[in-house]
Amino acid sequence: MSNPFIWLSLFIIVAGLAFWLFRPTNGVFWRWQRARKMTKRVLQEDALKHLHRCERYGRTPSLESLSGAMQVGADQTAQLMSELEDRDLILIEGDSFRLTPRGRDYALHIIRAHRLWERYLADETGYAMESWHDQAELAEHSLTPAAVDALAAELGYPTHDPHGDPIPTASGDMVLHGGQPLTTVAVDTPVQIVHLEDEPETVYAQLAAEGLSPGMKARLLEISPRRVRFWANGDEHILAPIVAANISVVRIPEVAAEIEEAGERLSNLLPGQRGRVLIISQASKGNERRRFLDLGILPGTIIDVEMKSPSGDPTAYRIREALVALRKEQADHIRVQKINESQPSNSKSLEKL
Repeated sequence: MSNPFIWLSLFIIVAGLAFWLFRPTNGVFWRWQRARKMTKRVLQEDALKHLHRCERYGRTPSLESLSGAMQVGADQTAQLMSELEDRDLILIEGDSFRLTPRGRDYALHIIRAHRLWERYLADETGYAMESWHDQAELAEHSLTPAAVDALAAELGYPTHDPHGDPIPTASGDMVLHGGQPLTTVAVDTPVQIVHLEDEPETVYAQLAAEGLSPGMKARLLEISPRRVRFWANGDEHILAPIVAANISVVRIPEVAAEIEEAGERLSNLLPGQRGRVLIISQASKGNERRRFLDLGILPGTIIDVEMKSPSGDPTAYRIREALVALRKEQADHIRVQKINESQPSNSKSLEKL
């Protein structure tokens, strides 16, 4: 005869397992179903972004290019495209795919969410520029239109993301940067960087390592089939032409470029020396830039180098009677004109000039 206690124990175990798997909302089965649904939506939204990108640059999307953009097999891609057509987001005509007006609006929402989130990360946080794109790739799929509108208002309705890509408005309008590849301008032409291509990641990683960002003044020094040499952010840069072609620039008047080419980095000054601030590099963003402004680091401010730490970094600077420690990477963003002993250095002397 069976032991009732054993059967009762088995029943409790099975019931507990069933509850763990299928309990409302938070059961493993339902969480798995939501994850599947979320994954499918992310893939579909990535497909819409790819189609919009092809449309903007005059390329013809294919099943292979879509499969590569979503990083899934051709069969799954074909199934996802069929579902998008059923939702009136795309039209499939033979081997070609194109967005419907509704699909274009959807794609623009995802792009807007992505670029606004990158702008938020650049302006309001201390995250490294190399991480902005990946974080925005995650955020873009969870931000509702209302949340995106609120974020745009909070940021002051920016027109471009930190890479220089245009941010669509709620109605889909965009302000294009109007730049041309750095490799197409004449040598010794003063220019301003307006866009850095952030894809592929390997190319953007090289541009980020050079400390480049939109807004910087630059000047092309040399171009050959093997290298592109240019001046930007107070330093000389050398890139392969295929990498430099991912930098878009616009021409600027000669006088506008002079201030960024003058002076030197604050980090170059030695203890006992002083400098007058000329400019803060455009590479300094977010919390770091706000801290500089809070410290009173503005054009014309006098900075004295007091001492270096035993390790050589950070360095102590006297700024408006306050002693402030800055790391070398921070001081690199501040360009100054070195002041000789005979030059006036205090604010009262400056006012007399």
